[in-house]
Amino acid sequence: MQTAISILVFIFGSIIGSFLNVCIHRIPKNESIVFPASHCPLCKKDIAWYDNIPILSYVALRGRCRFCDTRIPLRYPIVEILTPVVLLILFTVFGVSAKFFAYSMMACGLIVATFIDFAIQEIPDQISLGGLVAGIIMSLLFPSIFDTASRWAGLLNSVAGAVIGGGSIFLLGFFGELVFKKEAMGGGDVKLMAMIGAFLGWKLVLFTFFVAPVFGAAVGVVQRIKYGKETIPYGPYLSLAALVAIVWGNRILSMFYGLY
Repeated sequence: MQTAISILVFIFGSIIGSFLNVCIHRIPKNESIVFPASHCPLCKKDIAWYDNIPILSYVALRGRCRFCDTRIPLRYPIVEILTPVVLLILFTVFGVSAKFFAYSMMACGLIVATFIDFAIQEIPDQISLGGLVAGIIMSLLFPSIFDTASRWAGLLNSVAGAVIGGGSIFLLGFFGELVFKKEAMGGGDVKLMAMIGAFLGWKLVLFTFFVAPVFGAAVGVVQRIKYGKETIPYGPYLSLAALVAIVWGNRILSMFYGLY
């Protein structure tokens, strides 16, 4: 049964990944994510259902549009593989539970935010603020996300996480600007961190805050040496740190507390 459910999670996750690709492509252009139907951006031909099967259609079409032979960006299969892999990891850790559904919702938002941030160095409010509201609502509906049966306690944990998460990045950017005399952290990162905090609570969002620079600094050094870039989109590393916090955060914090 576990294997069968895992297969279903992967299949359903790849379908969600296909939809996330639509969001990644259309949200920055302020286009509807529902209408019109999927189509080639160049020749405008509608994509038939058999050319829209996640992962398989990309392979069958050899990464090109059936009609105009335009190359399909590699991002499409990457997202269609990444999404089910992340959801499968969450299912393996949390099983069929409120945490699985809540964290899956957040993970999908983080995937969209990550790829948009890489592309245009912006994080849309539809994702960050929409996710913030969703996290707070989930804390009321399913307080077990925060290991409590009290809706009030769940709400307090979510709001505290949002405030501390967004506030930590805001302060980092504020002091960074004082030191370096230029913008150190964008407003999109502040709102994204508030969204993460709404789902994770104050402890794990602080864990995310301290882990994200480890990933960001490693990439930043390479970018600086190879391309001479002084700034990098920070949202992807906040997202990666948040996923690490979901899966291993409590375990790592417990080990840390055990040392003192």
